[in-house]
Amino acid sequence: MNTRVFLIVLDSFGIGSLPDAARYGDENSHTLRSIASSEKFRADVLQNLGLFQIQGAEQKDGSFQKAAAPLAAYGRMAERSAGKDTTAGHWEIAGLITQQPFPTYPNGFPEEIITLFEQKTGCSVLCNKVYSGTEVIRDYGKEQIDKKALIVYTSADSVFQVAAHESVFPPQTLYRFCETARELLTGKHGVGRVIARPFTGTAPNFIRTENRRDFSLEPTGKTLLDSLTEEGFDVLSVGKISDIFAGRGISEKYKTKNNAEGMAVTENLLQKDFHGLCFVNLVDFDMLYGHRNDVDGYAQAIAAFDDWLKTFLPQLQENDWLILTADHGCDPGTASTDHSREYVPLLVYGKQAQPKDLKTRNTFSDIAATIAELFHLRRYAGSGKSFLGEIQKEKES
Repeated sequence: MNTRVFLIVLDSFGIGSLPDAARYGDENSHTLRSIASSEKFRADVLQNLGLFQIQGAEQKDGSFQKAAAPLAAYGRMAERSAGKDTTAGHWEIAGLITQQPFPTYPNGFPEEIITLFEQKTGCSVLCNKVYSGTEVIRDYGKEQIDKKALIVYTSADSVFQVAAHESVFPPQTLYRFCETARELLTGKHGVGRVIARPFTGTAPNFIRTENRRDFSLEPTGKTLLDSLTEEGFDVLSVGKISDIFAGRGISEKYKTKNNAEGMAVTENLLQKDFHGLCFVNLVDFDMLYGHRNDVDGYAQAIAAFDDWLKTFLPQLQENDWLILTADHGCDPGTASTDHSREYVPLLVYGKQAQPKDLKTRNTFSDIAATIAELFHLRRYAGSGKSFLGEIQKEKES
């Protein structure tokens, strides 16, 4: 029977600030505790798996108890990469540590970059500031339509974001403009991601659509995904995983627009006879709720995921593994609307896995090392320390 790993990233589901969080202004961040304060929060399955067994994830007021007998191996992971962005977080999960932080632009992008972008796209640029994604289209949307211009903005993260109304520039056109930006933004200006942000509606009530697309840097080194595909294993990408790795090491990709679609596609892939990794990103936690400081919305989204787990877990086959984690935090309960430098959860479940306290891991890359050992990869040379030997049940003779 084929071995299958379902690796699901709950985008931004942090569980407490890292020791170096003060350097990032995140010393009091705790995404889980913020959303657990909401009456919308429910996490029965996650609780049974062992979420609240994890050091630092326990609730100070005792509102969520530890499971009497956790069903999964559990622990937390610290980020070794510099920064707190999506790209570095996912690359580290796949075994690649980012030593130097991606560049950020608190004062906007330099004039030479904007001028080149305008020349190559034939469009003028509006804004070029750090801005909230919902506020920037409210403030610049009408002008963008009238001038047929492009709204360029950034955040505390290493991103070059381009927004345009779909009636002026359809998504495919906007994607071409973003590909142009991606070609320009290399070397010292090699931002982690260029992001297309289409919107619709009428002023001032513009709304962002689900046609977002990310254009990431190509990984700067070999990842677990490269090793898996080189050695003949399947790597299925669900959500924006393929974008984050610039398509490298992916054998099949399944684009999704939201959590509901991502969960549905992942459940459908339970019926697929593949041998390897199904790598999933569920983006709504971060995009819709964390960045918008929507505590109740985030809590509700976790409750919906927890409900989905009730139907997903019983369908796992004998040699299936489920790994749940995150790529950074994005605490909706703080004043900041940006990512937060936090520990992330590690929950590992399957018929071949035994419950165990995996304690605090020094890097997200322990996941990659574990998967590499599970598939006996000969060419994996990435970071991390495997925990497979700690949790894999001995096969009956």
